[in-house]
Amino acid sequence: MAEQNKHEGIIPEKFSRRYFLEIIGVGSIGVAAAGSLALTAAYLSPNVVKEPATKFKIGSPDNYPPGSVTFVQDKKVYVVHTKEGEFYTLSATCTHLGCIANWKEEEGIIACPCHGSKFDRAGNVIHGPAPKPLPHYSITLDDQGLLVVDKSVVVGDEVVLKA
Repeated sequence: MAEQNKHEGIIPEKFSRRYFLEIIGVGSIGVAAAGSLALTAAYLSPNVVKEPATKFKIGSPDNYPPGSVTFVQDKKVYVVHTKEGEFYTLSATCTHLGCIANWKEEEGIIACPCHGSKFDRAGNVIHGPAPKPLPHYSITLDDQGLLVVDKSVVVGDEVVLKA
């Protein structure tokens, strides 16, 4: 009994075992509630993915010499300027498995480094395994005379811009 009295003065009544367990229980419930609220807020908030614009300017027609095929790396398109002065754009993404195909000027083809697909300068498949040709995108001139490509508009290979 003397032992109990010795500790009664050191440990105040408000820090009893019962009080300690109540604090731990209430704290645990509070942490669980806060976590639930945070997860609910994250679930209800919009999960927006920032995608690159599908419509973009690629510069003046003068930047593309006649007879050239130019790769616009950040937009993953080829700008083709024919010797007759017509422009069209092709996707640089291979239709087989989505690798970025490379323009081989010495051969006059667009070749996929992943699985060997080859396309002519109009985007037609000349060697598989690509199942279909490279899509052509809409190309227009804006009010300032700059070329504008719209990757959301796929056009036929007969659609060209005369500039």
